[in-house]
Amino acid sequence: MNTTLTLSGQVGKRAACLALGVARASLYRYTQPTGSTTTLPRPSPPRALSDEEKAQVLGQLNSERFMDQAPAQVYATLLDEGQYLCSVRTMYRILGQHDQVRERRQQLTHPAYQKPELLATGPNQVWSWDITKLLGPAKWTYFYLYVILDIFSRYVVGWMVACRESATLAEKLIRETCQKQAIVPGQLTVHADRGSSMTSGPVALLLADLGVTKTHSRPYNSNDNPFSESHFKTLKYRPEFPDRFGSLPDSRVFCQQFFAWYNSEHHHSALGWLTPEVVHYRQAGHALAARQQVLKEAYRLNPDRFVHKPPQPPRLPECVWINPPEPRSQSD
Repeated sequence: MNTTLTLSGQVGKRAACLALGVARASLYRYTQPTGSTTTLPRPSPPRALSDEEKAQVLGQLNSERFMDQAPAQVYATLLDEGQYLCSVRTMYRILGQHDQVRERRQQLTHPAYQKPELLATGPNQVWSWDITKLLGPAKWTYFYLYVILDIFSRYVVGWMVACRESATLAEKLIRETCQKQAIVPGQLTVHADRGSSMTSGPVALLLADLGVTKTHSRPYNSNDNPFSESHFKTLKYRPEFPDRFGSLPDSRVFCQQFFAWYNSEHHHSALGWLTPEVVHYRQAGHALAARQQVLKEAYRLNPDRFVHKPPQPPRLPECVWINPPEPRSQSD
């Protein structure tokens, strides 16, 4: 750049830049002293509002009458009353100069719901319950299936089909199920979403009387109740699940057959392919030992078929979480 500057003193800046292939803007920028650039204030257009007029507009926008209304609403109201102060865009510009461009209306704020974190290391520690609709014989007719599921064993500890969704019916089902499973105070946590029956007073009072802790999902978050959601999918994707049920007794007969199969015959992938009944009634150790003997015999007869090591049966998870806590970083 110094060569270009020297040559420009002899032949001129344009010729020097053409000869050396340097952009004239680069040369001008190079010769400009550092820090000499000054930003001149933008001149005020002759049509701009005066300071007094801007103060009047801001006063109207922040008045008790218009403080929670958008500028367009203020503009239209004043115009209907025969008063014009400025355009809507100018109102926004004045608000922006005073850092007031925001939501002017009072907004409803929802409480921050805590994410439920529930741990089960054995049966009858955490139950999840929910209600799903079963299509009835005619359009807009439904039957309501209540299901209580143990999240550790995936065993359906209680269920009921009714013609309506009712907190009273839910209370009855939960009471009878706790009695059948011999639940003692302080043993159990019952988790559900925020449906009307789940959050009802009768159910809450019943759980308090039984010494059962209750938790709820966050609103509009199905991930907080995954076990019930997954179970309903298993139910409704069965090949024999009908499009509609002809009557309430038909739905109950179907559910009796389904839950008998699900609890006693269905080998669950999350349980090491054991059935919920085996896990719930603590027979998993015997079942896994028997499986190990079968695999041990298979290895003895054909060891070359198992390349890396003798086969092992799938293990049963030691614990089950609803929303496991996120691992903390080392900086925490």
